[in-house]
Amino acid sequence: MSELTETKRLLHIVAQLRNPESGCPWDLQQTHTSLAPYVLEEAYELVEAIETGDQDHTLEELGDVLLQVALHSRIAEEHRAFDFDAVAARLADKLVHRHPHVFAEVHYADAAEQAAGWEAIKAQEQSTRPVPAGLLGKVPANLPGLTQALKLQKKAATVGFDWPSAQGVLDKLHEELQEVEQAEHQGDMDELENELGDLLFTVVNLARHLGVEPERALRVANRKFRRRFQAMEAACTREGRDLSRLDSAALEALWQSAKSNG
Repeated sequence: MSELTETKRLLHIVAQLRNPESGCPWDLQQTHTSLAPYVLEEAYELVEAIETGDQDHTLEELGDVLLQVALHSRIAEEHRAFDFDAVAARLADKLVHRHPHVFAEVHYADAAEQAAGWEAIKAQEQSTRPVPAGLLGKVPANLPGLTQALKLQKKAATVGFDWPSAQGVLDKLHEELQEVEQAEHQGDMDELENELGDLLFTVVNLARHLGVEPERALRVANRKFRRRFQAMEAACTREGRDLSRLDSAALEALWQSAKSNG
């Protein structure tokens, strides 16, 4: 009962923020379009909290994501399109429909059969919607580059367009790296951009074949770089040195020290 009460309290607060007479000027200016970047930002902050294992931060970020749902629902309600309850009802209906093995008399032999059933149900649901441009039309074009590449590759693989093993991707990776080097040597920036894109796409392909989620792997690498670089800055502060005035040998020594400490 408390969860229901707090949900109603949240929606009441959001309605107050959007009140034309007494609401918040910033909230009143927002539209679905203007809020869209915040949806992505809050989602990434939630992922960061989850991956660092910070439960209190995860709780906070889940709330920020929920706020985005509440705001978008309120805006839609003001335009008499739908409201928060309609969002929840649509989600509940979809979950029940996609889990007949839980909510109906359907039995799957194993996880693979369940996954196939899930895809069949999704295809049935989407049959009444506008048909996207081919198999890859189902992949949103505004996804982050690594995520979009992964989804494109997974879709293509469903019809057999894929490398048979990771070794083939490794060979392709070496080939793409040589093409990057050639483009850099020629000084053709357009071609260099093109070849670097191919190289990155192939790296995503390799990650997929090795069972590594590329977006997560890069976030882990980003955190590691941030941690080590900040350790370099801290060491300089302790020693009374200016990081920006160090030569390459001193910077490398600092970097190796930071690496040795994690």
